[in-house]
Amino acid sequence: MRMTALAVAALATVAPAFADQVNVYSYRQPELIQPLFDVFTEKTGIKVNVAFLNKGMAERLKAEGARSPADLAFTVDIGRLDALKSADVLDPLVTDSIKANVPEQYRDPDGEWTALTTRARIVYASRDRVADGQVTTYEDLADPKWKGRICTRSGTHVYMLALTAGMIEQHGVDYARDWLAGVKGNLARKPQGNDRAQVKAIWAGECDISIGNTYYMALMMKNDEQKAWADSVRIVFPTFESGGTHVNVSGVALTKAAPNREAAIQLAEFLASQEGQRLYAEINSEYPVNPSVSALAVVEAFGQFNADDANLQTIANFRDEALRITEEVDYDG
Repeated sequence: MRMTALAVAALATVAPAFADQVNVYSYRQPELIQPLFDVFTEKTGIKVNVAFLNKGMAERLKAEGARSPADLAFTVDIGRLDALKSADVLDPLVTDSIKANVPEQYRDPDGEWTALTTRARIVYASRDRVADGQVTTYEDLADPKWKGRICTRSGTHVYMLALTAGMIEQHGVDYARDWLAGVKGNLARKPQGNDRAQVKAIWAGECDISIGNTYYMALMMKNDEQKAWADSVRIVFPTFESGGTHVNVSGVALTKAAPNREAAIQLAEFLASQEGQRLYAEINSEYPVNPSVSALAVVEAFGQFNADDANLQTIANFRDEALRITEEVDYDG
């Protein structure tokens, strides 16, 4: 009965189905995507209704089943996209337009989701205490030379699990377990806080390097209090020893229920187009997936990097193993 009540409540958060609208369930906060939808509505006359869900999206869509009002699901992190796929609540979102605008590595091999932006998982390094070239690979983070000098958020957070899954994809489970134990041995404090909190800790002298997403630097640079944190670090783009820089994504998926299917596909195609990609990158300070569109100048100024070319769904398939070894080494303990 409780789940039924939740489902009914969700149905009330978006409008009934009409031909001239799209209903979106979004993990991303509305203010981060509403400007995109406003432009789409102005161009097409199709209204976009957004219900913000900060957790349980896959479970809600599964509970609602064919009665769900949601046409599209927006979320961040490959793990959350894979959770939607695993819940069997999606239909393929494959069109000529999307295939032309989004490289294959940023699309699900079965077509059940497509990425819209990427963010690199980078190292924030103290300008005062870490020399240029001192850290170059993710593998190097387990080197004892960093003992007592690293800060991270929880190892079970989706961003950390994605990086650990990437390490499994590169080297296998046993290596990744030893690597994670090595990183834990180098921590300056118990894992805590978000990515920006790690940069604040570097500014405060609690540690010398941290792991975070690129777009947080742009956000901190715009914040009066946090600008000092940003100024205390520089961005380093590590790579896997035999690969590129680990990236994660924000993405969109088409639901099985999708009462406004054609309009929903039209919205997804707009967001993957050059115009949609420019807007998305500007609003969120992330990297466009469309190779024809450049990132913002402030983001480009972070430096150039070569993204790892592993398909993100392949990495997502290692997420359960990543969680298992994170708990096995008691990373957060």
